[in-house]
Amino acid sequence: MKIVIAMDSFKGTLKAHEACDIVAQVVANYVPDAKIVVKPMADGGEGTARAMIEAVNGRWIPQTVMGPVEQMRIEAGFAWFDDDKTALVEMASASGLELLSKSQMDPIKTTTFGTGELIAAALDYGAEKILLAVGGSSTVDGGVGAAMALGWKFLDGRANPISLGGAGLEKIAEIIKPRNLKLVPLEVLCDVDNPLCGSNGAARIYGPQKGATPEMIEQLEKGLKHLANLVSLQLNKDIKNVPGAGAAGGLAAGALSFMNARLVSGIDVIMHRSKLHSELKSADWIITGEGSFDRQSLYGKVVSGISKIALQTGTRIAVLAGQVTVQKNEYHKLGIVTAIASKTPDISLDYALDNSRDLLCHAAEQFVKEHL
Repeated sequence: MKIVIAMDSFKGTLKAHEACDIVAQVVANYVPDAKIVVKPMADGGEGTARAMIEAVNGRWIPQTVMGPVEQMRIEAGFAWFDDDKTALVEMASASGLELLSKSQMDPIKTTTFGTGELIAAALDYGAEKILLAVGGSSTVDGGVGAAMALGWKFLDGRANPISLGGAGLEKIAEIIKPRNLKLVPLEVLCDVDNPLCGSNGAARIYGPQKGATPEMIEQLEKGLKHLANLVSLQLNKDIKNVPGAGAAGGLAAGALSFMNARLVSGIDVIMHRSKLHSELKSADWIITGEGSFDRQSLYGKVVSGISKIALQTGTRIAVLAGQVTVQKNEYHKLGIVTAIASKTPDISLDYALDNSRDLLCHAAEQFVKEHL
């Protein structure tokens, strides 16, 4: 029997490789002769770099860069894959919300400059392709900070550089491209379809979770619209209504505008690079899961991506998750045989978070006893 274990992270408790290791140990204990293949998964959010390093034998290249606020310096880095000289930059490692205390959360000031520094470092390292994972952002600066780190200039009406953060967007009068901009193919790993502006845009949908007040949201919305208009007029690129351009506070839009990027499905890229499809051709089961298996999981997330290729290969699918809110008839349509929650109704959320390892272990044991 061959079993592929491809877990996503359990947000706030278990990294993807930790969840995979827990499930793999349980399977090995109960089915010692099974061939177990471990492929940590991610969809472009936090933990994508680590998951890819574990799944594809990459390595971490450390870098010291600017954090989400200008005065902050942090130890970040990027994932490197020697086989095709590809770098994976995870913006959360430089410009992520988790790097800030609650009092520091302010998208008027937070910047993607450090993410741009990581992209520049990857280019200097010899990257021939860059993957940009954009989940976990603390910013709503339209990717302007990252572009500044790559040499772009954004000047106000007096030909002075604008300030970092969302506050500067409204003041941009001129965008100046670097003379010697070195670009390689860049793909933004994106699992949302929010546009840059409007009721479903970067400011209105994601601004509040990054600390934006209603007044800030209006200011940021105006700034993003202004940026989109200038990019259209001065660079002849339409970014205002592109699905997914609003990801990471508009960093996706900035990548389209200033880095000639394209937006791709994060989980599709991760599955392709980890050669998951070829592993599933000979697998009896694939066990996947995440913190919450809910309706969002059915659209562009790890579980939905895995189910698509598992249906092609005829591999049975099991989901182990912290919570399961998808009904059986819904997940059966995706080819999922069973979905087991590690948090049962009698367990409090606090207890579940504090005991996530043991509870996932119990869920894996339940799966093994019922299906293997």
